Amino acid sequence: MAKPKVKSLPDLSHLARPGQEIALRVTPKAARDSVTLAGEGLRITVTAPPEDGKANEAVRKLLARAMGVAPSRLTLRRGQTARDKTFVYLGG
Repeated sequence: MAKPKVKSLPDLSHLARPGQEIALRVTPKAARDSVTLAGEGLRITVTAPPEDGKANEAVRKLLARAMGVAPSRLTLRRGQTARDKTFVYLGG
């Protein structure tokens, strides 16, 4: 799978601490991939559809890219089928 095409990502490297939980709101099947730091927290939109885990995988890769870490270091803890998700950075 190719890297998501995103014009600009916010620097989320401060979230790359082992054991760090990252809560976010996801919008699948959007017009474009984006990461936004809003007043209520982190929002991510992905073009992938919410079927067979495609949107979750796209979110994991996009979040990892914004954090500057490998996608394999992020795991989805809560929200497999919900819009509100919690990822955990495993460190490394």
